[in-house]
Amino acid sequence: MRIVVADCAVDYAGRLSAHLPRAKRVLMLKADGSVLVHSDGGSYKPLNWMSPPCTLTEVAPSDEQKSAGIAELWEVSQRKTSDKLVISLFEVLADTSVDLGVDPGLVKDGVEAHLQELLADQIELLGDGHTLVRREYMTAIGPVDILARNHAGESVAVEIKRRGEIDGVEQLTRYLELMNRDPRLAPVHGVFAAQEIKPQARTLAEDRGIRCLVLDYDAMRGIEDMNALF
Repeated sequence: MRIVVADCAVDYAGRLSAHLPRAKRVLMLKADGSVLVHSDGGSYKPLNWMSPPCTLTEVAPSDEQKSAGIAELWEVSQRKTSDKLVISLFEVLADTSVDLGVDPGLVKDGVEAHLQELLADQIELLGDGHTLVRREYMTAIGPVDILARNHAGESVAVEIKRRGEIDGVEQLTRYLELMNRDPRLAPVHGVFAAQEIKPQARTLAEDRGIRCLVLDYDAMRGIEDMNALF
């Protein structure tokens, strides 16, 4: 993890365009290749970002850019699309790198853990012809809640949350990127399952080809309780 505090301006070009005027911001460069731009406000969400797989290249500023005060120029290019994040650094105030090691992943609370157990038992909720491969399928960056196969025999990775928000979609996106590199699993489809899915999370998931599934916890528990009677 590299964290840079800098006086900078940021421009995003691709499927949409965005501009952040010059200001002091935190630039986060993660080991998975993602680059995030944060301000001192706005909660946990970055102002702009580039998801992996992407490449950061330091480019020498032109004479015109130097005369405008730009000391460094970073170009972050998305490998799968033509999207590009350009960060113009006027002054670097701090630059720190720390090896965080392998993250053990998010520990589920009681409800999320039970949802995982219930969905594994009721895997048909994913659709006709789905079969369970295993729960807690381990990847290099943590476990996927459920690995299943669809009616065509293709892999399906399922991430389960109580409340589905953007960070959950980002987590599943990282899992899918890694799993699709494995020829034994590819192609791997993604399913984002939660009791409630926020509109922004649904929009991001569908844009990335991830299917959303709303889980009725009470109904799933009802089936479990009904089975216990027989």
